[in-house]
Amino acid sequence: MNTSITREAALRIGLAARALEVSPRELTLALAEKLDLPLSETKLAGCSVEFLREAMDGDGGICVAEKEDLKKAVRLLWGEGVTGSELPRPDAYTDGDMPRSVRLACASNNGEMLDGHFGSCERFLIYQVSADELRLVDVRSTLEADHAEDKNVARSALIADCDVLYVQSIGGPAAAKVIRANVHPVKIPLPGPARDSAVRLQASLASPPPWLARVMGVTPPSLERFATADEDA
Repeated sequence: MNTSITREAALRIGLAARALEVSPRELTLALAEKLDLPLSETKLAGCSVEFLREAMDGDGGICVAEKEDLKKAVRLLWGEGVTGSELPRPDAYTDGDMPRSVRLACASNNGEMLDGHFGSCERFLIYQVSADELRLVDVRSTLEADHAEDKNVARSALIADCDVLYVQSIGGPAAAKVIRANVHPVKIPLPGPARDSAVRLQASLASPPPWLARVMGVTPPSLERFATADEDA
């Protein structure tokens, strides 16, 4: 199904699914039954409340939603009020490309901005960061995670391959689940370009603070003299 949908259409469907409290896959399959593939922004722009109701109530369809929810979903399918339409495109990356690098997740709602709260952001921007290179390697939607029994656990699982998480805010219980996934959460209260925050992390890799040294699995510079003394003893 993913090969038959544009990035913009996928974003609209995901947000409409959230408004209807169904999974993006369920809504995509329901629309695919009524529209010729591939799904596109042009086709979604022709949806109406009645069309969406029929699509959801078809064979093996989804429970019909309240009319106001249907109206909201239709507006999202049209693209009204959709944030983050201009999603950044990931750079090419293969595991092992960047030795001695760390992986950073940034909570985001718009473009390549770090402007999201852990429990409500629409996506995570994933950066691979080394001392001399920086790449955006993935953009991960949180829409499916929000239909999990415990969305904080599901969101943590989305970034479990990362070392560091940057968010505008995160609650204590959610932070505990992130830490349990071996990811170090860091609050960046003011919104701004995610890449700028990644660049600041990059600058600290040469002489990392103790928390980052632990993430990297290296001895903090402030403790190196003690490590050397132990070796000489």
